[in-house]
Amino acid sequence: MNGPTAEGKNHGPGTQGGKHGPTAEGRKLSRSFGWLALLGTLLVIAGIVGLIYTGVATLTSMLLFGWLLLIGGIVGLAHAIESRGTNYFWLGVVVAALNLAAGVVVIRHPEGTAEALTMFAALLFLTGGVFRLVGSVVVRGPQMGWTLLQGAFGLLLGLLVLFDWPHSSLYVLGVFFSLALLFDGLGLIAIGVGGRRIVSMVSEQMEDRLDPLGPATDSPPKAPGDGQK
Repeated sequence: MNGPTAEGKNHGPGTQGGKHGPTAEGRKLSRSFGWLALLGTLLVIAGIVGLIYTGVATLTSMLLFGWLLLIGGIVGLAHAIESRGTNYFWLGVVVAALNLAAGVVVIRHPEGTAEALTMFAALLFLTGGVFRLVGSVVVRGPQMGWTLLQGAFGLLLGLLVLFDWPHSSLYVLGVFFSLALLFDGLGLIAIGVGGRRIVSMVSEQMEDRLDPLGPATDSPPKAPGDGQK
């Protein structure tokens, strides 16, 4: 009579612990994916606002770029000081000094930096479009039509930015920065929502597998004489 009773007692807490474990971990994962979705929503809102106020987005991106250069220069200088006495000490100092100087220039002159970067972007679009057009005509691969379309789009975009320069520097970088925020936010929302759904499905499957064991452990053991009657 003690065998079935001991087995039921030992099986019950293990079942409850098994149910509690996946549920707690599922809640943690679901909460983490929820934070990702919230961050993605904030990025989407920032991207939409940046597309509306492109001038503000351009200046904001320049200031962020300048501060990133400053922080990178400070971190690089600290690493260079830690590695003094090695062959890479002076190289680290030079790179850190360049980052610091570029960060100061960008922060003090964000408009001029935006104009220079816009010109650089226009030249990149032009050269990339020309190389794609020429390469697609010379190679004539299976993706020739798609490559021609990409090259024509890049060439047209570069010409539009270049012809409207320096006025285009007020909105080109802001549009790119806002679109990057928008698409990154949409990606985080998709990951967060999809992750929460997957965690919910896995938790439900684990509960369905563990639920049939619960009634068997809660039912009292039968006496040896009940089966013979």
